This record gives sequence, C-alpha cells and structure tokens, in this order.
Amino acid sequence: MEELKVSSDALFVLLGAIMVLAMHAGFAFLELGTVRKKNQVNALVKILSDLAVSTIAYFFIGYGIAYGVSFFVGADQLAVGNGYGLVKFFFLMTFAAAIPAIVSGGIAERAKFNPQLAATFLLVGFVYPFFEGIAWNGSYGVQEWLKTSFGAGFHDFAGSVVVHAVGGWIGLAAVLLLGARRGRYNKEGRISAHPPSSIPFLALGAWILTVGWFGFNVMSAQTVTGISGLVAVNSLMAMVGGTLTALWLGKNDPGFVHNGPLAGLVAVCAGSDLMHPIGALMVGGVAGALFVVMFTLTQNRWKIDDVLGVWPLHGLCGAWGGIAAGIFGMKELGGIGGVSFMSQLIGTLLGVAVALIGGFVVYGLLKKLVGIRLTHEEEFNGADLSIHKITATPERESGW
Repeated sequence: MEELKVSSDALFVLLGAIMVLAMHAGFAFLELGTVRKKNQVNALVKILSDLAVSTIAYFFIGYGIAYGVSFFVGADQLAVGNGYGLVKFFFLMTFAAAIPAIVSGGIAERAKFNPQLAATFLLVGFVYPFFEGIAWNGSYGVQEWLKTSFGAGFHDFAGSVVVHAVGGWIGLAAVLLLGARRGRYNKEGRISAHPPSSIPFLALGAWILTVGWFGFNVMSAQTVTGISGLVAVNSLMAMVGGTLTALWLGKNDPGFVHNGPLAGLVAVCAGSDLMHPIGALMVGGVAGALFVVMFTLTQNRWKIDDVLGVWPLHGLCGAWGGIAAGIFGMKELGGIGGVSFMSQLIGTLLGVAVALIGGFVVYGLLKKLVGIRLTHEEEFNGADLSIHKITATPERESGW
C-alpha cells in the first residue's frame, strides 16, 4: 500500500511538472503575439533557450541553495521512492524557469540574446533560490521569526510572491536598466504605438497559461493526499474575476481581456488553499483592475517600456496576492485561517526587496561588463541578427 502511495505521488508531481512545462509554450506565444513581426522568432528561441539554461542552473546550483539537496550521488539513491525526489525537482524547476520567462516579456525587442542567457543562469542559480529557500524551506530563520512574532509564518501556497512577484520585480529592474525601445517615446512626449503583431497568438498564449495554471496551483500540494478541490475552484473564480474586471476597465481591448485571467491567477496562487471562492473572486477582480490601471500608467504616463506589462501583471498582482492571502485567508472573511496579515506583508516586501536588489545587481553587472542593449542596427532589423538570420527573407518586415 505504501509503495502504491509513493508511486501515485511521483506520478502526480510528474503530471504537474508536465503541465507547468507546457505553460512555457504559453509564455512564448504570449510574447510572440505581443511583439512586432520582426521579433517573433527571437521570442520563440529565447523562451526555449532560457528554459534549458534554467534547468542547468537549478540542477547544479539553485536547488541545492533552496533545499540543500545535491544530485552528486549514485543513480540508485536518486531512484529511491520511485524517483519522487527527482520529479519534485522537475516540478520546482519549471517554477524557477518561469522567472526568466516572465522577465523576457518585459525586456522584449531590445535586449541582447547571450547576455540574457547569462542573466538567466545567475537569476535561477542564485537570486530566485535564495528567496525560495526562505519561503518554502524555512532557511535563515525568517519563517521561525515570523511565527514567533505574529503567530504564523509567511504563506505562499503556489508562488504569488516566490515566483510571480519575484519575476515581475526583477523584470522592472531589467526594463529600467535597458531603457525604452527606440522610437517608442519622442522628445515631445508623444508615444509611438507598437501594436501586437498577432492577437490570435497572444490569445493562444493566454489560454495555454490559463489551462496549465491548474497544474501550477493544484499540484503544488505535491502529494495525492494533499489534493484540494478548494484550490481548483478558487483558481477558477480568481481567473473569472480578473477576466471580467479587465474586460470592463480595459473597454473590451483584447490585450487586456487575455491578460485579465492571468492577473487573477497570479494573485490567487498564495492563498488558493485558504480562501473562500467568493474571496478568490474578489482577489482576482482586484488583480484584473490593478493590471489594467498600472499597465496604462507605466506605459503612458511614466514612460516605462515594459512590453508585456510583466511588472504590473506579475510584480504588482503577485505582491497583491501575497498580502491578500493574509486578508481573505482569515476565518472572519470566510477563509480557513492560520495566517497573519503582518507575516504576509513582511514576507511579500522581503520578496520584492530580494528581487529588486538581485535584478539590479545581475543586469547592472552585465550592462557594465558586456552590455545588454542591442545596437541601433540590430534593433531596427529585428531583436538579434544572429537569431533572426535563420528566417531572413526578402519579405521580412524592415522595421518602423
């Protein structure tokens, strides 16, 4: 019976890993549909390459920093328990690889390809697992201190802060260091529109991410006995809340409509195992509104050229989700309880701080040492000439 349980848990986590791995196709098509045609190939190559580099960085460095696990043992030891430890690594690696996939959307259309791969290695190997270990493995005594001080530790069931807020705030640092795309803003303060190249591809990316998210959230239980229908329904309700508010505030704009469900799902990750479905609906609704309002502000008023809006979508909605778990997870608001608002606030702010500092250090060093910005010619012709050559044709779009 015990062997069956172990086998079932291994299969459960493996299926979760496959579902989250499939989400990376969603990241690729979301970026592909949003950027201009001349940069579509770069978007596809970049996401897959980042995934490969992330796997190496997390296997050899990051997973050990987060959980103290080493793979430098015999294969017989790695295969113990039907290889459950290995599929758990696979599952958590797909989360780690979401960090560069998130950042990729913000820095699209003007970042150098090879320096971005170097940034991916450093972020997934060192920055992300540092905070992951604090939040999910109790490293450095932070969780213990929060429990002693406020009665509960920082709760982030599926990564609103650990994955999304961290990725979004790293993305903000990268975008600020890169600067806007050439021609995006002129000296008179006018904005040059760079509309999505393909709404169908953008929508496809959003749908792939949405479906995969149920593996992201539900299978964060990591055991069959830990499955919770509450997590599934809360994810659904938050997705719906985000969609409807983005539809309303975004005035039916397809870009907002298809990012709305993602905003809701980002926000519900942290407390999806604690909230009442009505609470999850409200959390998702606020996230959808937050994305529309802040994306508009960053692009139009603050002149921050975050191409896919990764800071408002992942950074701000993820931070909101971490804090919201401490509000709607309370029994007084229909939740299960066992959370502390102060612990959620402190844990969220710590994640933001780690991401901002790590992002500025990694991209700042690369900018100083090798440069992270394409030349004018490369940007004019399409993200990276060394990548774009594989599809160069006379019919290719020549630029703006």
